[in-house]
Amino acid sequence: MQQIERYLPWSIRILIAGLFLVSAYGKIYPDPSAYGTISMFEIKQLYPMGFSVELAKIFSRALIGVEFGLGLLLLFPFDLKKWVIPALIAMLAVFVVHLTIEIFTTGNKGNCGCFGALLPMTPLEAIMKNVLSIGLLAILWKRYGAQLPERSNIWFLTTILSVCMLLMFIFIPTYKAATVVQTPSATEMSEPTSSAPQSAVGTDTNKTVKSPIAKDSTKVAKPKDLGPKPKKSGYEKYFANINEGKKLLCFFAPSCEHCRATAKQLTALKNSTPGFPEIQILFMDEAAEEIPDFFKFAGASYSHKVLDIIEFWTVLGGNRDVPGVAYLWNGNLVKMYHGPEGADAFNKEDLKTQLQKQKLRN
Repeated sequence: MQQIERYLPWSIRILIAGLFLVSAYGKIYPDPSAYGTISMFEIKQLYPMGFSVELAKIFSRALIGVEFGLGLLLLFPFDLKKWVIPALIAMLAVFVVHLTIEIFTTGNKGNCGCFGALLPMTPLEAIMKNVLSIGLLAILWKRYGAQLPERSNIWFLTTILSVCMLLMFIFIPTYKAATVVQTPSATEMSEPTSSAPQSAVGTDTNKTVKSPIAKDSTKVAKPKDLGPKPKKSGYEKYFANINEGKKLLCFFAPSCEHCRATAKQLTALKNSTPGFPEIQILFMDEAAEEIPDFFKFAGASYSHKVLDIIEFWTVLGGNRDVPGVAYLWNGNLVKMYHGPEGADAFNKEDLKTQLQKQKLRN
């Protein structure tokens, strides 16, 4: 028992320090200079809280620097009981409050971003982790406070925190040098070229031709429903014909395995379904050099554009995740699939059902 009492304070310090260091690293994983992961954190966590774009950039880097700094300071013998442990408890408590509000407003779904893409975690799981960490720190502060070093060195604390925050601004750019936009041919390379327009599923755009021989006996075919009243979807800035008929607008990350699998399923559906809607893709500008390999895996190449990471997540929606597939009919959003799993994830059978519907419910 005495051995446990002796080593428990250090065990708690190492465990909590490790959690903070991993949490900070996860927000910039896998590559700090890639700009992408931290942008996802800003859009999904900070923008909904009311942060402006510029303020979110500053706050996110400062927050990650503080996480790194406090994680390191917990391992040093300076002002643990006076400053370091209370600061850790306060930060965790703020996270708990924020995550609780998120659960009540948007539900317990998606990756909360606490560990970035390194260790995906739902908001509820993150709350449980944070509450447990607060409990351990409270035990460390209350029960083992007498065993903690009492050395005071405020200059050391401020220096570590300042250096960690400064390094975040040095290694994580607050802007990209240029936005990559690629626009290949307007038609899908996998489809045969034809001068005649293709009709969407359930839509007959051909006019009925009356027979001159049996004019009176020929029954004129009643035109099928041409879909809902046309409207602007907001995506026409990327693809000029996106609001014409039925279209599938996909949101993919080139290196995302779930995105590749979804693209492959869409190619199979297109090849087996006459008049399948045109597929257009918005790629996130992360590992854009993998796009040729992406299309090779999918089995076809499609019209696409590559968007800056912030613009990509803004267009997709901060509360959504890739892969995203939007089914549009005359500019009206009929169905939006998003995320790698769950009720909102892409489902090819559900898409087939949606495409077969002749009318759009109001």
